[in-house]
Amino acid sequence: MTLIVVEDDAILRTVPVILDPDAEAARVQAVTDFYRFDVPDFLGWRDSLRARIPGLYPAKVVFAKDQADLRSKIAEADGVIVESLTIGEPELAAAKRLKSVLRFGSLPTTVDVNACARRKIAVDVQRRRVNVAVAEHALLMMLALAKRLTETTNIVEEKTLRDHGWDPTPFDRRYTGNSNFARITGLKMLNGATLGILGLGEIGREIASRAAAFGMRILYHQRNRVSAAEEWALNATYCPLKELLGQSDFFSVNVPLNGATRGMIGAEALGQLKPGAIVVNVARAEIIDRDALLAALDSGRIGGFGLDVGYEEPTKPGDKLLSYKSVLLTPHTAIAGRDNGIADMEEMYGKMWRAISHPRD
Repeated sequence: MTLIVVEDDAILRTVPVILDPDAEAARVQAVTDFYRFDVPDFLGWRDSLRARIPGLYPAKVVFAKDQADLRSKIAEADGVIVESLTIGEPELAAAKRLKSVLRFGSLPTTVDVNACARRKIAVDVQRRRVNVAVAEHALLMMLALAKRLTETTNIVEEKTLRDHGWDPTPFDRRYTGNSNFARITGLKMLNGATLGILGLGEIGREIASRAAAFGMRILYHQRNRVSAAEEWALNATYCPLKELLGQSDFFSVNVPLNGATRGMIGAEALGQLKPGAIVVNVARAEIIDRDALLAALDSGRIGGFGLDVGYEEPTKPGDKLLSYKSVLLTPHTAIAGRDNGIADMEEMYGKMWRAISHPRD
């Protein structure tokens, strides 16, 4: 039977449900429930996909929890799916029958492509539609906060406008138009503004490409600078974090949550932020220190804040973040519909099936 080794990642935990006939019932039930509200007949879709990939299904699927675990399990693997784990000479030297390496991301950054090519091992990438959806959500939040939609949506009647503190006193229409008749202040544009991106990874790149289309100036910061060619392609300029914060009209957080990033945007960083900047976090809430965030909102240092993945899910009633007019909270919906995941799986399993069923000569 085909053996597939998979990096233990929350999304990739669905792989056994698709490929392994011996997947435990609890896993099948949990994954079916995860997809059910968007894909009511998830198991019917799964069975249809299985019929189209003979040779890949049925397979035995095992998970690798870290790099050492991956090396210990790769010897008899026909295929490997990784995201952050690496496939290099040590792993390939241990692999006896590997035919397919799939990077769960748009770039083969963790795979030694040349070493795989020498061994005639196919390398594929999977540009994740979920990442595209999250990037769209980040731009949506920037636009909504820039246009003050959280404060003005459906507030168009004179009394309602006045009740909310706006001044819809008529203009002298003999000499003027009637745009912004409610005299809403502080409206911003993305065009010509500076966007600072913390983390130019999969999602950060998707955001950068879309921000460039809006005519934004793009700065980025992360631990390792990308190549000059990638910077040119993304219209992005690298700079130290302090400098990025000081120049950003919009600041987007896109790093993973780990020991190094938890609370990395605290009082000091928020104090360095350009006054009135709009902050959008479509990564994990805890990257921004909550107390420091609330203090920055109270002081007016932040002009708006968008958050998709909450500090708690669901958010507790009375959470202070719910009290700010300039805060936009969404219930972990940036990934959009589950059909994104379905389309990704159709594509990635098709790539792996072709590589394993039709290996290179």
